[in-house]
Amino acid sequence: MKPFIKYIIIFFSLNMVFAQDQEVLQVEMFTIRGSVIESETRDAIKNVNVEVNGGAYTTTDIFGDFRIEAKKDDELTIRHKDFETVYYTILNNDRITVEVEPSDQEVISKRGIFKSKEGQFKSLIDSADAYLKKDAKKSIQFVTDALGESKTSKENREAYEVLGDIYMYWKQYDLAVSNYSISVKDKGTNESKLKLALAYKQNKNYQESLQVYNGIKKRELSNYQLVALYEGLADVYKSTNQLDVSIKAYQEGLKVAKKHFITPKITNLNSKIAEVYNVKGEIEEAKGYFSKSLKLSKGENKKRAVEETVKFADFQNINSNFTDEIKLRKGVLNDIKEIEADSVLNNESALTPQRQKYKIGNAYAQQNDVANAITFLEESIEEADNKEDLVVQKDATRRLSEVYRDAEDYKKAFTVYQDYVKLVDKLYSKKEQEISQSTRFRKDIANKQNRIVSLESDRALSESKYELTIEQSKSQKLIIYSLFGGVILLLLAAFLMFKYIKKQRLANNLLALKSLRSQMNPHFIFNALNSVNSFIASNDERTANRYLTDFSLLMRAVLENSEEDFIPLKKEIELLELYTKLEHFRFQDKFDYLIHIDENINISEFQIPPMLLQPYIENAVWHGLRYKKTKGRLDIEIKQKRDNEIAIIITDDGIGRKKSKALKTNHQQKQNSKGMGNIKKRVSILNAMYKDKVDVAIDDFHDQEDAGTKVVVTLKKD
Repeated sequence: MKPFIKYIIIFFSLNMVFAQDQEVLQVEMFTIRGSVIESETRDAIKNVNVEVNGGAYTTTDIFGDFRIEAKKDDELTIRHKDFETVYYTILNNDRITVEVEPSDQEVISKRGIFKSKEGQFKSLIDSADAYLKKDAKKSIQFVTDALGESKTSKENREAYEVLGDIYMYWKQYDLAVSNYSISVKDKGTNESKLKLALAYKQNKNYQESLQVYNGIKKRELSNYQLVALYEGLADVYKSTNQLDVSIKAYQEGLKVAKKHFITPKITNLNSKIAEVYNVKGEIEEAKGYFSKSLKLSKGENKKRAVEETVKFADFQNINSNFTDEIKLRKGVLNDIKEIEADSVLNNESALTPQRQKYKIGNAYAQQNDVANAITFLEESIEEADNKEDLVVQKDATRRLSEVYRDAEDYKKAFTVYQDYVKLVDKLYSKKEQEISQSTRFRKDIANKQNRIVSLESDRALSESKYELTIEQSKSQKLIIYSLFGGVILLLLAAFLMFKYIKKQRLANNLLALKSLRSQMNPHFIFNALNSVNSFIASNDERTANRYLTDFSLLMRAVLENSEEDFIPLKKEIELLELYTKLEHFRFQDKFDYLIHIDENINISEFQIPPMLLQPYIENAVWHGLRYKKTKGRLDIEIKQKRDNEIAIIITDDGIGRKKSKALKTNHQQKQNSKGMGNIKKRVSILNAMYKDKVDVAIDDFHDQEDAGTKVVVTLKKD
């Protein structure tokens, strides 16, 4: 007689306190894990059909387990010839266990939530899933414990896959790659391979990502997985600027999604195709696909519709269709309020009202609609301040200052710009705290990862010892193999640690460089604004306006280059010429200057750290030439030293370092020391990263009463 369904047990590894997470899960796809077993014998039932109404399909394996992609409120259908069809509405990503019993027994129908007795391993894995987005360290600890309970290679693979999921969510892509690689090493699932390929892509290992994607057998994939594969391939091609191939892959995925009614993917793929066409400059094609994705998103949910509308508005901005952009962004403001009422939008979200108002204000500014630009920028600043969104508050304040400046209201522009400088300082302070927290977090999870690697080593050694006691005759060979395996594992652990430390050191160096640059820019801006202030104080408004015009050009160039480690030497020379012109403009009676470039030098072949030379020129003017009794001279010479090396020589015949130091107050000495110290730190970090690319030497210019100063910056070609 055919068996039938007795009841469905939904496994919750933790209590219902996690119900609050359902806001997040409402609109995203997640993996449902489950199993189908006989209630009495606990035997697995294989080849059970499992389907989601969105189009995903799979079957249970020989262990009775299945996985399938779904979202909240999808209907899961479980079919088999030997029992009645089961229908279940998905509420979250908790594990599902279906138990069946023979039909000659009494039918028992129950509804509710039960505790599973499947085993400690599954309980720990589900706990790790539950904490994945809430507490990375606790989630990793559950995986570590699960590995201790693991009895089969299949369970090992599942544990490492979940560990990879944790690192992917917390953006530790190198660690995610390591663990997904372990998961797919021995008969890994296609789902794990897709995740590994995505992790490689996120870690910018594009060729490795393509290799994994192309190595997956398409005929073995579910419809949803096949769409994900084409989408992943297209994302990598887009990242490597292979735009035509990217569009082709997206369209292949779109065909499969349309054929099997996988609605969320249809929307996503239309949107991504539009983005690539926009990059290619094929505006009408892009507009057509954006219109499709926008129309489709309205049939999903409000948040998804708003996301696509914002993308379309960004597209209109890129193509200078500011009127259409403003209309789109205004249209979503009320929807965003409704979304905020149901869920929390963090400040990194593109949907926050302060970010949209900032972009509306910016669009009005592009149209020279000063009144509306000021209104929306001020609203953006106020809302960003209430929500402690320093990034948007900073950007909106800077744009507001520019609007006032373009409207020739220089007083308000200057006042707002001062607010901008304060926000920059505040933001940098916050970023430093975040960097410190990030470093601690990275260190903690690295320690846990190292412990897991160590546990895996111990496990391999323990298994080897067990086999030695079983087969005495093979003892010598097994010992050799065990030791060899242990050495390999230790070498692998050492390699992973070395790779991690190297990447962490590079990340720390980049953050340090950014911090040092951030300290230099406000100092430079402050000194330049003092110059403007002095002209205004002397009622020389025309001169102040001329100076401010040149200063604004300089400021724009400085801010554009502030995120770069190196810029072309040509750009740095242009900055120097403009900066020296401004200083000479103020101190015309104190010095003359000359900038000479050896005509044999091809300056386009050299790169230089931005704002490296400016502090030395500033020191020459402010601390040397300014105090000279007679009119002095500043020379900037760039000459060839070797084929791949040039020297930048800055000389002045000012009063010299010794006299300048004697004239300074304690506070001035401290400030100057800090500024020079920052330059030394930058040069030291850059040389560590780029193998002694820059060298700086400072000495007296000559032995006369006004000794002057000579700075020689040696720069090597890439």
